[in-house]
Amino acid sequence: MLKIALFGAGHLGKYHLNNWKEIEDCKLVGFFDPDDHNAAIVAEKYGIPRFTDASQLMDICDAVDIVAPTISHFQLCDMALRKGKHVFVEKPLANTMDEARELAKLAKESNLKFQVGHVERFNPAFLALSEYDLQPMFIEVHRLAQFNPRGTDVSVILDLMIHDIDIILHLVKSNVNHISANGVAVMSDTPDIANVRIEFDNGCVANLTSSRISIKKMRKMRLFQKDAYIGIDFLDKKTEIIRLNQPGDKNVFTFDIETNNGKKTIAIANPAIAEVNAIKMELEAFRDAIVKDTETPVTVMDGFSAMEVAHLILEKINHKQH
Repeated sequence: MLKIALFGAGHLGKYHLNNWKEIEDCKLVGFFDPDDHNAAIVAEKYGIPRFTDASQLMDICDAVDIVAPTISHFQLCDMALRKGKHVFVEKPLANTMDEARELAKLAKESNLKFQVGHVERFNPAFLALSEYDLQPMFIEVHRLAQFNPRGTDVSVILDLMIHDIDIILHLVKSNVNHISANGVAVMSDTPDIANVRIEFDNGCVANLTSSRISIKKMRKMRLFQKDAYIGIDFLDKKTEIIRLNQPGDKNVFTFDIETNNGKKTIAIANPAIAEVNAIKMELEAFRDAIVKDTETPVTVMDGFSAMEVAHLILEKINHKQH
């Protein structure tokens, strides 16, 4: 039985608590949260002990789940690794690049399991594409959210866009060549809306727009590659693939178009979307990595790379504003 300790029982932390309760071969041994009022509610509702000393809680667990504010990530991850505990930490990995660099080094040397909570990797709409050969050369992303003061301790880049940065770096197996970025702080002290263009060495270009001051929500990614257009709706959990009809294609809607090279048959496929709980799935993947001694699906280096690109974007935006 894997003993889990949770750090940060706020809005997202409560989702984690609910899921850990349902995950087999895992036992919550306690939680740490500095807010007395919130901690009292959590202790009563979930029936797990509250600790006011983080170090003490770490001493009685095998693995930590860190859902505390970003500013606390480094201190908690550092303490856990030094105590020989496996680490799951919410995105972004850390508050600064220096902290992220130090954590990547510590995690590598420790031989412990370390997973970063980039939950969109487990979104059923994205998982539906696992059988497809994705080699995008142009990517268009819109991630729009309504204003919520809860996320404004970091910019929209580190709050929302980092999800898409992680997915894009995961898909495009090439180095970043050039970044252009524009961002505006509207409701908070950091950019609330941003538009970014990332160019890769292999010629792929990604255009990303993120906003946390929108009227309606949207989380869409469009991938264009040599043989196909792929649309992923992370919000409504839908996926669409439009490409030239392949021999043996099943469950596709087809229609013909006339081109300069004669008639072509276009196929539209909507892959089956599994009913999955993305947060529970990522926590189960973390458990499996520990129990089976395999690599975590989102490694410390994945978290570091997403942060590195996010900070390069912020530098570009800050440079324009000064």
